[in-house]
Amino acid sequence: MNALVTMAAEVPENPLIPPIPELVIGLIAFFIVFGILAKKLLPNINKVLDERRKLIEGRMEEAESLQAEAQQVLADYRAQLADARHEAARLRQEAQEQGATLIAEMRTEGQRQREEIIAAGHAQIEADRKAAAQALRRDVGTLAVELSGKIVGESLEDVSRQSRTVDRFLDELEAASDATKAEAGR
Repeated sequence: MNALVTMAAEVPENPLIPPIPELVIGLIAFFIVFGILAKKLLPNINKVLDERRKLIEGRMEEAESLQAEAQQVLADYRAQLADARHEAARLRQEAQEQGATLIAEMRTEGQRQREEIIAAGHAQIEADRKAAAQALRRDVGTLAVELSGKIVGESLEDVSRQSRTVDRFLDELEAASDATKAEAGR
């Protein structure tokens, strides 16, 4: 036996290869721990992973539905904005047309009022001219009668005679004035 022990002492042992009994015990312990982990821990891990997967899928579906809803809201908003722009353009056009109509009406009314003022002014001028002509006729008649009375040396107090004399004198003056205007117009 000594020879075996010496021989065994001479064969060097490989430190990487464990002895067989330790290897068998290690493998049995590994399979026991692996079995316990597979029976107890692995279902819990799978359950947590399934719950997370379902939660993530639910959130993704919710996000997709929210995104679709946001797209719909955006499309509705854009449609409302386009409608509002069209309505604003229509109102602006309508306001411009009403403004143009109002301006035309105001111009027409202003033109009518101007014509009325001008007509009233002409009528007033004509009335003033006639009043001035009558006043001038009276004054000229009075002066002519006084002057003729001084020249003739008699009093010309007869009103009808005075009136006829003054009218005849003024008619002659108007005829002479009209003839002068007609010759100047030629």
